[in-house]
Amino acid sequence: MCVRCHQLTGEAVVVAEVHQNSGPGWNVYACPECAPHSPPLPDALDLLQDGHLRRREGAG
Repeated sequence: MCVRCHQLTGEAVVVAEVHQNSGPGWNVYACPECAPHSPPLPDALDLLQDGHLRRREGAG
């Protein structure tokens, strides 16, 4: 089901990943028409770099 228009689709596109502290996370899907309106998925390497910088600055 599309997270934006709530319609069922056979061509779902992953637009977000939800992570949890314990147990499996899940993907959030959109239809091909709504997917371009979702923010881009962050790159895992960018997230690691941001966390590394925060630790070095004493904020994390």
